[in-house]
Formats: sequence, C-alpha cells, structure tokens
Amino acid sequence: MTSVSTIVLASGFLIGLVFGAIGLVSGFCVVSGLRNMWTKGDGRMFRAVALALAVAILGTQALAAFGFVDLGKSIYLAPSFSAPAVLLGGLMFGYGMIAANACASRTMVLLGRGNLRSLVVIATIAITAEMTLKGLIAPARIALVNWSQTTFGAVSLPAFLSQAGLSSSVATAAAALATGVALLAYVFSYAPFRASRLLIAAGLIVGLLVPAGWLVTGFVGADPFEPAPVASITFIAPTADSLQYAMLSTGSTLNFGIVVMAGVLAGSFVTALVTRNFHLEGYTSAPHMLRSVGGAALMGVGGVMAFGCSIGQGLTGLSTLALPSAIAVAGIVAGAAVALRSPARIVALASA
Repeated sequence: MTSVSTIVLASGFLIGLVFGAIGLVSGFCVVSGLRNMWTKGDGRMFRAVALALAVAILGTQALAAFGFVDLGKSIYLAPSFSAPAVLLGGLMFGYGMIAANACASRTMVLLGRGNLRSLVVIATIAITAEMTLKGLIAPARIALVNWSQTTFGAVSLPAFLSQAGLSSSVATAAAALATGVALLAYVFSYAPFRASRLLIAAGLIVGLLVPAGWLVTGFVGADPFEPAPVASITFIAPTADSLQYAMLSTGSTLNFGIVVMAGVLAGSFVTALVTRNFHLEGYTSAPHMLRSVGGAALMGVGGVMAFGCSIGQGLTGLSTLALPSAIAVAGIVAGAAVALRSPARIVALASA
C-alpha cells in the first residue's frame, strides 16, 4: 500500500511539473508583468498574475471553508510576526529580482530551458537563504525579529471580519468573494488581456496549483502518524532545502517543497525539448554576472525575512488573505518599483 508521504511527494512533483511546463510555454513571470506594465504600458502579463491570484484566493478559501485544510497551521497565519522584518525582506527581494532579471520561480523555469545564468542565480539564492535561515546571517535576522515581533489579534482578512461580528464561515466567504471578484473585474476589464488566450490559461492553471498544494499537504497529508507541513507553492526555503538535500541526501529527507522544485525543473526541461526551445545561454559580461549574483543574494536573504517570494507570498501567502503576506507583497512591489525606475542604480551596483 502506498504511504501518505509518497502520495504527497508524488503530487508535489506533479504540481511542479505543471508549473514548469506552463511557465515555459506562457512566459508567466511576475518580473515581466511589472516591467512590461511600468516601462512598456503592456499590462497583459500582470493581469495573468492577478488572475492566478484571484483563482488561488477563491480556491484556497473554499478549501478552508469546507474544512479540507486548516490554514492556521501554515507559516502565513502565525499570530506573532515582525512587520519590519517582513517589509524589509520584501523590499530586498523586490529589488533583487529586478537586478537578477527573474524571480526564484522564473529562474527555475529558465534553468530547465538551458539558461546557465539561472544556475548561478539559483545557487546563490540557495546559499544565501540557508545562511539566513541557519548560518552566518541567522543571528542578525533572529535579533531583528525578536526586537520587532508583535502579536496580532487577527492576522487575516477573514479573522478581522470575524472580530467585527461575522461568523467564521460568513467572514471567509465575504473576504474571498470580495477580493476574488474585485481581482477578476480588474483582470478582464483590460481588452488586450481578454484576447490573450494563452495568458488566460496560464493564470487559471497557475492559480489552481496553489489550492492543489494546500489540498495535498493539508488534507491528503493529514496523517496523524506522519503529518506533512501545511504548505503550497513557494521557492525560497525549498531552494535552500534542495541544495542541502543534493549535498547531504543520506542524512536528509525529501519534502513537498523539494519535489515541487524538481518538478518545475523537469517540466520546463521536457517542455523545452518537445517545443525545440532548449538552448544554452550564459553571461555576456562580468558586470552582468555581478548584477545577477547581487540580485540573487538579495532574493535569498530577503525571501527568508519575508517568509516567501513573489510566488510564495504573492500567490500562496495572499491566498490565505494573511496580513504578513500583504506586507511582504507591498515590500516586493515597492522594491521592484525602485529598481525599475532607477536602472542607473543597478548598473552602478553591478560595476562597483
């Protein structure tokens, strides 16, 4: 009989496989979405991300409402957190993803296509994330969190509405419908996006993968003897875990995040071969490489402090309607805005 852990791991790999394939075919990318919208006036990719978020929120909150997953067991809804650390981490990650020209998830997709720059970026993210989680940077991070940590009475929109007098089920439904419908109205009010069938499909599929992850870990993996941590798609801590597993597999165990990462890489690689889109790419100059490495380091450190990346917080975290996720995403967007609107600063950093 197949164990629960095996089912969870196989399901995680399948989720990653789909993410990698759709990411390569559609070009689904938060960095591209922001850059195209702010510098080219093309909002189609950003609408695809917003559509994924709407689907993720509606699907995740439906699972929670019907009791399939206890989102309170996730890292996003912890009652105590450091808002300054989360915001600072988001700012660092947002700036870093523009400097590196891709966030962590997009980097994995591009690596599967043969982009060797992505190998440097993902390795740097993994090393700096591990340093921030458990290594040289960890004491400073822990000190900042301990100094600024606050306990909140409500850390999600449904919890806030419940405190205002609504029942838990009504609060969840109201919060999910209000945010989901508002996002859908925003997404489909843009005529160029309505004509982009591939991006619509990408937004729907990526959005559905988030509740799929919650269902796998929170329901299928709810084994009292071998419980899986309640989680969904994210890329920073799993990147560090993947590096550690690759080096020390005999003393480590596979988890959901690691197999999702492997699935993304495999999905992108197979899709690139099938579509004849696989080709090797490298750096064009030393400043180009330095800019990528610097951006990746900011993503590794910032992603840990923010408890996630542009996907881990921007889709998975926000699907829980958590306050920390909103703070992290605000930081990511602000950091990206600073980088995109001040390109000379990135060049100066790379050349220093």
